[in-house]
Parts: sequence; structure tokens; C-alpha cells
Amino acid sequence: MATAWHRRVTGARRLPRRPATATRAHVTSGPPRCPRRPIRSIPTYLDPCGRPTLQTILGALADQPLLLLFLVIGVGAVVGRLSVRGVSLGAVAVLFTAIAVTALGVHHGVTLAIPETLGFFGLVLFAFVTGITSGPNFFHALRTAYPVMLAVAVILVLGAGTAVGLGTALGLEGQVVAGAFAGALTNTPALAAAGGTPEATVGYAVAYVFGVVGMLAAVALALRHRGTDRDTPSPVVDVSLRVERTDGPTVAGLRERHGGQLHFSRIRRHEFGPAEPVAPGDVLRVGDVVTVVGPASVVSELTTELGHVSSHDLTADRRFLDFRRMTVSAPRLAGRTVAELGLEARFHATAARVRRGDVDMVATPDLVLQLGDRVRVVAPRARMSEVTAYFGDSARGLADINPAALGIGLLLGLLIGEAPIPLPGGSTFAIGAAAGTLIVGLVMGRVGRIGPVVTALPYTASMVLSELGLLVFLAYAGTKAGSLILTAFASGEWARILLLGAGITLVVAAATYVVMRRLFSMGGTRLSGLLGGAQTQPAILAFANGRTGHDPRVALGYALVYPTAMVVKILLAQVLGGL
Repeated sequence: MATAWHRRVTGARRLPRRPATATRAHVTSGPPRCPRRPIRSIPTYLDPCGRPTLQTILGALADQPLLLLFLVIGVGAVVGRLSVRGVSLGAVAVLFTAIAVTALGVHHGVTLAIPETLGFFGLVLFAFVTGITSGPNFFHALRTAYPVMLAVAVILVLGAGTAVGLGTALGLEGQVVAGAFAGALTNTPALAAAGGTPEATVGYAVAYVFGVVGMLAAVALALRHRGTDRDTPSPVVDVSLRVERTDGPTVAGLRERHGGQLHFSRIRRHEFGPAEPVAPGDVLRVGDVVTVVGPASVVSELTTELGHVSSHDLTADRRFLDFRRMTVSAPRLAGRTVAELGLEARFHATAARVRRGDVDMVATPDLVLQLGDRVRVVAPRARMSEVTAYFGDSARGLADINPAALGIGLLLGLLIGEAPIPLPGGSTFAIGAAAGTLIVGLVMGRVGRIGPVVTALPYTASMVLSELGLLVFLAYAGTKAGSLILTAFASGEWARILLLGAGITLVVAAATYVVMRRLFSMGGTRLSGLLGGAQTQPAILAFANGRTGHDPRVALGYALVYPTAMVVKILLAQVLGGL
């Protein structure tokens, strides 16, 4: 404020003072006004005052699908880590986060969606890599597990019967029933097979959420019995045994007697002699000390049969023989069996164990190696550097995604999945891209190599690609369901549809659980994966993997029934859609 002296000198006039009431009225009445001078360079997702609002943020997410994708994945991952009484959702929280965000957008008149191509890519990537990791064990289990696949098919037929009977009792149209069947079993290709009409889509959307939640509850129940699993693999151990048998058994004969589950890595013929590598034709004599690697239960049987545990640990004597874990990073070794390495002929060495991910396996001659495997090699100290160079032993082997196998495998899987299969009456159906890529992945994972071409992926890289594909697909599936959920609940039939979907899910989940536990004596760990495969729902697999630390039995159970469940659901949905 100008002083009186300043006004006398400059001739300035006193400004009129604003009444206090006017100031209070200006402050308290009405919303605050923005500056009169326009704010320039304001992003389109801010209001004219440069402040974000919920409406403008939702608009930005609608205009930028990648922002929506990363928001849903990031927030969902944080929510998934929250634990309530030791239970967390894991990756499946991304699905529910996407549903919530999309439903919020619909409520405010903003359509949020992740491009279908992006979600489709995530699904086929996840299915293909799951097949790659399950392939080595899948075909071995297939010879004895075909009754399990038949049982799953019968249970799905029971679910379709439940849909027809309960849907008729509730007075629902055939298209709504077909859509609810697809949603209750969380199978989008089945929705397309049912006709994909608005009525079917409403039934699908209402039943979908309980289809996930209900099966998650069944998986959690199965995993409660995990501690009593009879198919839990015995831990791999190293034991030095002293031979007491006098009939001179051969190493090859003992291995064959115990199903090829044992590996003999070192032998010492004399009390103070050197430890030497073991050859299959070696004869064991009284007083020999031999190191055996294998499952603890099988090694225990051999100990009783052969002699007793020696007080001399041959693995501690590294004067002549040494051991080291080496990473398989040389592409020429990937897809080859342990026997094809020729370690004994090349280096007078032997492979004792193979570590893939967090699982230790006995290096049996027919075990197929993958890039990134860690092989425990026993070799003469002087030749250890040569053996290391032969394997490559580079960290690159853990992260090489093998783009040739990835691209060719996905291409073949898409072609097989979309190929029309004729049905009686002139109609056709396709098994879908997810089932096609899964089948190709199973075959490529089992083959391992075709000539110079490696068909498998390193385990570590497979886990990364699988997780990425799963998260992208869950985000897409959640936005698709969320965009329909409010419309579905706005219909007067939503309560009856929800009841129908819950009935279908519970019948299929309960029947699968009881049949697999009682009839097939299946352990809880493998059953958790099988439930996800029967539901054809990656979120269920992700939940089971998170609870079990990616136990390989989970993925094996999932891959075992997924193709069968996919085909049967599509066929049943076509039948229901035509009723």
C-alpha cells in the first residue's frame, strides 16, 4: 500500500478498499473460478484449469489402451500380493482389477478396452509356452492318463445337462443358457460356438465372474491336501555306498532293475585309491565304494540291496575327480539326451544331476536337455575346463528365447487352431488358437530338436514369457467382461442367470474334485492344475502356481486335460446354442 508521503510526491490516488463482506462472499459463494488468462499447452486429459478429473482420466485411458494395460497390470499385481490369512490372489488379481476399472468406466459413460489382438497374443503365447514346459512329461503321462481325459469329458457333459435342466426350470431362453454355460466354464470360444448373440453374451458375462471365483475355491480346497500327496517326487540325493554283495552286479543291471532312476557317478576300488568315473559295464566287487545319485526312496532300496552307507564320502575327495554345475548354453547340445553328449568318450566324465528351474533331476541317459539347464558334471580335474567350454556355461543360455522356435511354433499353432474340422450335417468347428498352440508346444517341448533346429525354450525364458502372456491376457479378458457386466446386471434376468452359472460351475468343480480324488487317487497339487485345465482358465493355473511355487505337477495336470476340455466345451456349446 502506498504511504501518505509517497502519494504527496507522486500524486497517486488512494485505491478504494473492498468491503469485507464482498471478500467473504467472493471466497465462500460458488465454486472457485479458474484464472481468466487461458492456460496453454494443457493435455487433453486435464480440465480447463489444468486439473485431472475422474472423467478426463477415464477418457485418457480410453484413448490410450497401453496406459490402460499397464495400469491394470501394475495395480493388479500389487493387489495380488496382498495376503489375507496367508491367501493371496496372485496374477488373477489383474483380471478382477480390469473388471472393476472397466465397469467404473461404463458407469461414467466411457468405454475402456484393450485391443483384441493384444489379448489374443497374450493367450497364444501363454498356451504355447505352457505346452513347451509340459511337453517332456506330458506324453509319458498320456499313456496312463487317457481315462482321466475321458472322465473330464463326461463331467463336462454333466455340466451341459445341468445347464439345460436348471435353465429350463428357471425359465431362461436357450441362447442365454448356452452363454451361461460358456461363462460358467470361462471359455470364450464356446461363447462364439454358441452363436455370440446379445442374449448369449449377457449370460456369459453374468456367469463368468463366479466361474473364476468358484473354481478358485475348488483349487484352494485341493491344495489343502497337498501335504498328503502320494505323487510327490522324492528329493534327489548323493550317497556313497560300500558294496557287500559277492555276486558282482553290473552298474547297467542295477540301473535297469530300479527303472533307470539311478546314476552311478564315482567308484573307488581300493581303500586309499583314487575315485574314478563309473562306466555302465563296470562290475561292483566287495569292498568297492560307489557314489549313487537318485531319488531318496530308490537310493534307500539300493542301499539295502547292495551293502551299507559308507563313512567315506567320495564327493569330498577332489584330488583327481572334481564336480561343477555348468549351464547348457551351447545351442548344439539343446534337445539332445544325456547319452548323446558322449561325456565319457570325450572327457572320461559323467553327468550326475540336471537342475531345471528349482527342480533337481537325475541325469538319466534318456533325459532331454534344454537351454538353460544346469548340469552337475563329474570329470577329471585336468579336463574340467574342456568340459566347461563344451557346455558353454554362459548365462545367455538362461535368457535365450529361441525366436525361431517361438515364431514357427506360434504360426503352426494358429494354423492348427483355426483349421475347420467337419461335423455331421455339413457344419464345421475349430479347436481355437489356444488349444492349437498348446498342442504344438507339447510336441515341440517333447521333441527338443529337429536336425539342427532346437524346438524347445530355456526354462527361465519360458517362465518369463508365460507370465507376460498371462498378464496381458488377463487384463484383456477383464476389460471385456467388465464392459458387459453392468449391462448384464441391468437386465431383469441377472439373478436367475447368476444362479444358473453358479450351479454349472459348482457341479463341474465338485464332480472333478471327487472323481479325481476318489477314483484316480490324484494328489492335491496335480489336481489344482487339472481343475484349471478343465476350466480352460489361465487365471486358475496362475493361482495354483503361485501357491505351489510353480510345482511342475501343476502345469502337467493343466496341460493334460486342457485340449480335451476345450474341444468338448465348443461342441457342447454348439449343441446348447441350437436348442
